[in-house]
Amino acid sequence: MTGEDTTTPRAVVPANINEPDRIAFGLTFRQLAIIGGPALAGFSCYRTFGPILPPAAWIAAGMVVFSVAVVLAIGRRDGLPLNVWLRHGFTLSRSPRTLAPGTARASSVAAVAGKPSVPAPLRSPVTRVNPAGVLTSEGTDKVLIACGTTNIHLRTDSEQAALLDAFGRFLNSLTGPAQLLVAAQRHDLTAYAQATADFAPRLPHPALQSAADDYAAFLLDLDAERDPLRRQVLAVVTGEHAADAAVRALSGLGVEAAALDGPAVASALANAVDPFSPAVPGPRAVPGAPITVRSTP
Repeated sequence: MTGEDTTTPRAVVPANINEPDRIAFGLTFRQLAIIGGPALAGFSCYRTFGPILPPAAWIAAGMVVFSVAVVLAIGRRDGLPLNVWLRHGFTLSRSPRTLAPGTARASSVAAVAGKPSVPAPLRSPVTRVNPAGVLTSEGTDKVLIACGTTNIHLRTDSEQAALLDAFGRFLNSLTGPAQLLVAAQRHDLTAYAQATADFAPRLPHPALQSAADDYAAFLLDLDAERDPLRRQVLAVVTGEHAADAAVRALSGLGVEAAALDGPAVASALANAVDPFSPAVPGPRAVPGAPITVRSTP
């Protein structure tokens, strides 16, 4: 690698993106409010009612209140600030224990009093999908782009730097909210095994036919004994006219990208709602389009 810059390019991404800002003394505004509020209230009480108690009693009470405030401000439990954790616990203690539809059952009565309410159906935020693949969600048009993957670690240093710069230009070119979705779904191998078994008799040599049959049996055993997974990468961009620019930018990164049409978008939404069920083969109908049945001999 003579003559090239061997310095590995690095893109600095902060790990604490959602971390609140530190205002003073390494504390956030919430922590300062929790500590400063009781301190100001205690000082006001001392200025008003100071002669009632001796100074030692005020100091002891102030130390107790200050210690509790510091623990609430700095302490954490189960990944949450201690005051938030206590608020959730208080809310849970006052919430009803019965979370299923229907009324409570008496200990001596076998039937449930009243008619239980049926749970409401899930309302998708997607309100429209046209045949071109543009879906409408929350009043804005979005386009789904199926993307492949690329391996940056196998590139040279200059190629890695170029890919990072190109990806940065793609992010800066976005004119609206975007989302990159990476999902792993179970991959059904029975269709591949059946296709291999159907094509095996047309092979020109018996040894090839036997190898194809063995491979089909191997695929069936692999599908039965393991859970093969396939990776799905989708890029969701806002705006109908932003799809072509996004596809060109992703293709410049060496990633295969193609905008999904209406049936493919409907299939992707169905798989997102029920990812544990295998996908139905063939395209899905776009909402509002008539479904026709073709008779087969």
